[in-house]
Amino acid sequence: MFERIKNFFKKGAYRVTEQRLTKITDHPKIAVTEHEYSRIQENLKYFESEFANVIYKNSDGDSCKRSFNHLPIAKTVSKKIASLVYNEKAEITVTNEVANEFIQKTLFDDRFNKNFERYLESALALGGMAMRPYVDDDHVRVSFIQAPVFYPLQSNTQDVSSAAIVTKTTKTEGKKNIIYTLIEFHEWNDGKYVITNELYRTDRENDVGYRVPLEELYEDLEETVTVPGLSRPLFTYLKTPGMNNRDINSPLGLSIFDNAKTSIDFINKTYDEFAWEIKMGQRRVAVPEQTVRTIYDERGDKITLRKHFDPDQNVFMQIGSGDIDGSLGIVDLTTPIRSDDYIKAINKGLSLFEMQIGVSPGMFSFDGKSMKTATEVVSENSDTYQMRNSIVSLVEQSIKELIVSICELASAYDLYSGKIPDLTEITVDLDDGVFTDRNNELEYWTKAVASGLVSKSFAIQKILDFDEAKSQEMINEINGETRSTSSSMRNEQEIDIYGE
Repeated sequence: MFERIKNFFKKGAYRVTEQRLTKITDHPKIAVTEHEYSRIQENLKYFESEFANVIYKNSDGDSCKRSFNHLPIAKTVSKKIASLVYNEKAEITVTNEVANEFIQKTLFDDRFNKNFERYLESALALGGMAMRPYVDDDHVRVSFIQAPVFYPLQSNTQDVSSAAIVTKTTKTEGKKNIIYTLIEFHEWNDGKYVITNELYRTDRENDVGYRVPLEELYEDLEETVTVPGLSRPLFTYLKTPGMNNRDINSPLGLSIFDNAKTSIDFINKTYDEFAWEIKMGQRRVAVPEQTVRTIYDERGDKITLRKHFDPDQNVFMQIGSGDIDGSLGIVDLTTPIRSDDYIKAINKGLSLFEMQIGVSPGMFSFDGKSMKTATEVVSENSDTYQMRNSIVSLVEQSIKELIVSICELASAYDLYSGKIPDLTEITVDLDDGVFTDRNNELEYWTKAVASGLVSKSFAIQKILDFDEAKSQEMINEINGETRSTSSSMRNEQEIDIYGE
C-alpha cells in the first residue's frame, strides 16, 4: 500500500512539472537536432530496402499500383565492407595474463566476434553504433546500441562523453497498445559517473508521452545509479570515418552510402524500368476477328461476353475483318527488349556509386573488363584497402575502450579483481587475409632474403606465421634435406666415374 501511495505522488509530481515529450530530441539534455535522426531514419529505409509502390495508369486510364523493383545495394555494400573489416578470426588480447584470461572468457561466452561483425554492418549503414557492457546473472555481457536509439548529450572533437540510450517496450491494455520509452542518461557529475533513468508512456505511435514512475514497467530499476571506479564512459561510441558534411557540428557519423543515395536511386529506377520492360515485352499478337470466338458466360442474371483465342496465349489483340498486311494471318506485335542499354546504364550507375563511397572500381560492377588481380586489390593505393584501413583504426580503438570498460564494470561488481588494463596493453589483431596475395608475399620476402636484408628465420615467420622457435626448426629440417640430397647426388656421380 505504501508503494502505491508513493507511486501516486511520484506520478502526480511528473504531471505537475509537465514532463511530456513528443520526440526524444525535445528533451533539454539531448544535444543533437531532429534533422540528424530524420537522416538516420532515411538511411534505415535504404538499408531495409523499404521503397514506396509505383503508381501508374494503365491503357484504360485507370490508376494502378505495383511493387517497386529494386536491388539491395545499401545492404550489400554494408555487409561486404563489414566482412572485409572484421570477422570471427579477429583476436583480442591483453598483455596482463589475469586480465587476458578474464576478457577471453567474457568475450567467448558472449559470442562477441560473431555479434560484432553483424552489428558493424548496421554501424556502417547508419553512421555508427555504441557498445555498453552490463552485468547479467554475475556475467558481463555487451549490449550493442544502434544509431536510431543513441543520443549524444555532450561531445568534443574527439569523442562522445555523455549520451542517452533509448529502449521502447509495447504492452497491451484492453484494446490499446501502450508504448513505454525508457531513456537512460549516462553523465559525469563532479567526477562521478551517474546513470539516470526516465520512463515515458503514451498510446500514440509518434509520441513519447508523459513521464511515469519506473515501477510501472521496471520494478527493480532505480532512478539514479552511481557507478564507482570508472575512468571513462561506460559505453564506447564507434562511428564511420570522415567528416559529417550534412551537419559539421554533429558528433554523429555518416552512413557509408549517405552521399551516394542519388546513385542508388538512379540504379534502382533503371532496374525497375528494366524489370517492367521485360514484363511488358512478353509476346503480343494481333489476330483476325474470324479467329476469335465469343463465349457467353452466364452467372445469375448477368451475361458476360469473353473473347477467346488460345488458352495458352495470354496477350492478344483482335482486329476487324480488314487485315493488317493484306493477309488474314496472325501478326506478331512484340517489341524487342532494350536489355543491352539497361545493363550498360546499371553498370554505369554502379561505377558512379563505387566512386562516391570510396571503393576501387569494379568492386560491385562487372562489365567483363573490371576484374582486378590480387596484387591490384592489396596494393597500398587501392581505394578499398585505404577505406578498410580507415575503418579498422576506429574499430580497434573502440574495442580497446570497450575492454577497459568491461574490466572496470566487472571490478565494480566484484566479478574481477585484477589490474585494469591500459589501452596500450590491449592488442586487436584483425585478420586481413582477404587482402593478402600469397604468391606476391612469397616473392617479396624471397627477394629480401636474397638481398641480405632479412634472415631466413624472419622471412619464414612472416610468410608462414611461425614463431621464432618453429621457424628455426623448419630451417634445420630444410638444411637436413639439402645435405641428404647432396650426399645422394655425390654417390651417383662417383658411380658414373668409377663404376660400381
